[in-house]
Amino acid sequence: MHLTTQKKKLVTHCAAALLALSSGAMGAAHAQQSSGAPALDGESASDVQKVVVTARRREETLQDVPVSVTAFSADQLSKQGVPDVTALALALPNTTLKASRATNSTLTAFIRGVGQADPLAGFESGVGIYIDDIYLARPQAAVADIYDVERIEVLRGPQGTLYGRNTIGGAVKYVTRKLGPKTDIRLRGTVGNYGQKDAVVTLGTPVSDTLRIGATAARFKRDGFGKNLYTGAENYDKDVHALRLSAEFTPTPDLFIRVAADGTQDDSSPKNGHRLTVGRTSGAPILGNEFDTRASLTRAQGHEQEVTAHGVSALIEYRLNDQFSFKSITASRKDKSWAPIDFDALPVVDMEVPALYKNEQFSQEFNATYTGDRIQGVAGVYYIDAQAYNKFDTILAGAFPSSTFTSGDVGTKAWAAYIDGSYNFTDALSLSLGGRYTVDKRSADIYRQIFLGLNGSPGLGNPNAIPFRVDTDMRGLEREDKKFTPRVAVNYKFNADHNVYASYSEGFKGGGFDPRINIAGLRLPVAEARRGYSPETIETVELGLKSAFNGGRITTNTALFFSDYQDVQIPGSVAIDTNGDGRDDSFAGVTTNAGKAKIRGFEFEAVANLTRDFTLAGMYSYIDAEYREYIINNVNVASQRVFQNTPRNSGNLRANYDIALPLMGHNGKISLIGSVSYKGATNQFETVSLLDQDSYKLYDASIIWTRADGKIRAGIHGKNLSDERYKTAGYLFPTLGNEGTLTAFYGNPRTVSATVEYRF
Repeated sequence: MHLTTQKKKLVTHCAAALLALSSGAMGAAHAQQSSGAPALDGESASDVQKVVVTARRREETLQDVPVSVTAFSADQLSKQGVPDVTALALALPNTTLKASRATNSTLTAFIRGVGQADPLAGFESGVGIYIDDIYLARPQAAVADIYDVERIEVLRGPQGTLYGRNTIGGAVKYVTRKLGPKTDIRLRGTVGNYGQKDAVVTLGTPVSDTLRIGATAARFKRDGFGKNLYTGAENYDKDVHALRLSAEFTPTPDLFIRVAADGTQDDSSPKNGHRLTVGRTSGAPILGNEFDTRASLTRAQGHEQEVTAHGVSALIEYRLNDQFSFKSITASRKDKSWAPIDFDALPVVDMEVPALYKNEQFSQEFNATYTGDRIQGVAGVYYIDAQAYNKFDTILAGAFPSSTFTSGDVGTKAWAAYIDGSYNFTDALSLSLGGRYTVDKRSADIYRQIFLGLNGSPGLGNPNAIPFRVDTDMRGLEREDKKFTPRVAVNYKFNADHNVYASYSEGFKGGGFDPRINIAGLRLPVAEARRGYSPETIETVELGLKSAFNGGRITTNTALFFSDYQDVQIPGSVAIDTNGDGRDDSFAGVTTNAGKAKIRGFEFEAVANLTRDFTLAGMYSYIDAEYREYIINNVNVASQRVFQNTPRNSGNLRANYDIALPLMGHNGKISLIGSVSYKGATNQFETVSLLDQDSYKLYDASIIWTRADGKIRAGIHGKNLSDERYKTAGYLFPTLGNEGTLTAFYGNPRTVSATVEYRF
């Protein structure tokens, strides 16, 4: 398949724009140097704060690092009233972050067309989520409310030579706040529509000259956006407790030790979808409110919906001298989710899935960094031992009423060695080289058995279930995948304000086993099933330009990228006809390694401090992702497949205007903040369906007063002010059961909240 004329023009225009920006940067820089541009409104260059990130495991300014990265400071997140990590996607180029279907806290993440939408055991995310350099192996409980952070960094493109766990698509990195030298007490309270009541209490204090301790407790509570019209329960509600404890020990100026523990518990009601079609047998009508439901399943193995997650970690940093430092990161995490999922969203038992997800992981990383006059770099080794266990029933009505029990126990043991260093030939020209060697070992036990009737299996609470047939019984599955992935980058600074770079990087994600595989239903050879699915790889070329103008008051980041994506892992479930009567009566897990795909795109981000008090910021991104080879039954169906969760166009424009305003005898300022975000048409799966979302816009606004000393902040935040209804996920099984399943899940409606923050 060849590029269309329109696509060729787009790529050509993007390349020309990048060259033009390069030329403009040199010209603008020359003009500044020769004319000495004056400060705006008496503002000096030192008043413009530079954003510092640790994308390359060392502190660098955002404009200097030759990597596509966007950073959000704690102050930004506070002023804009960002509730959780999914809201960041509105301001991020080529990024999708959202709660997975039928969940409140499981994360679906895609960056530049690479991600993973299925949260089952056996499928690893294409986007890495890190909390203080600790990789979260599973997406459950990863939709974290934002509190106690110093900043959040989002890196786009393969990340393997700088991070412990290789991530093929990108990384989202939470950086939590270190404890200060003085007692610090912070309170934050929020009330809003839909009965929202949130509270966060943070305490940090020194115990001695070398020891500091801290704790944060949080409560997030909200009524549902809709109702369950059958049970009377809330739908899309929120009920979360969170706790974080930390202790920091500095026995010498060169040694820093931090021990931390955190835990969350989500007791929200089951989140059920909105039917897009009339009930096939009952004639049940489509509800008028997208957030209402008539689902009847409320428990899984006797448990109401509940998600718990907790972890402990230990960080040791030792500075040998001004050039060398050493770091050890040790972490252990566990989570458990009871999830009653009513696919058909009707009172009848038609297609229901009570499920249990259990995950645990242990990881250890050692790395060393060197910072010299000409050479800087990081090298490290990483190990992870993770176990993911799922069991669930698929209760399916129809001509053959049945309950199918599926159990998948998937283990991952992986180790890697990585190195990445840069050499400055001159103050302007530098070369970065990196490499990573990864060994991924997967093991799995997979079992699938059909029972007669609609009362569930013994594995999920029905000891009297009548067995019918074992479809899959595979124990002791194993596979090992190895890969070396390099990275090379060259960057050239025309001067201190303009930095152009070019990079080539490779990404890798190991193969595995689909825990829903149906050997009997698909008539698969056992040997083929035991091999599992193959690793996926990506090769990415990126050209970028980072510029600053007028003393740093205006910054722009531009990137062009081209990716060759091979053996793309695409898990999913399909309806099947097991008895040949022409009617689908069961389902099967099918994971496809789509052979070839091409991804190309353009990203632009800008921040303009037009005056001391008025700032504009925005982004625009374009991506063209298409399959070139997608083999089904020996036929290439690439022309009939699309990339999911990858809108072609995205944009965002934000404005912030500060006005000096004393209040109650205290100096301060009021900030007026407004934003508009645009997301292009989005496909939910690899095939076009009614679940796909047309392009839409979201409007947000905030008004905040901040006392001059920063100790008090009060604000009102409005999100999705036009009350746009937009689909984020769904279930697509229109031929199964008596009613058929075509249900959608939606992003938040219009919300308004008031927040007060107080710092002692």
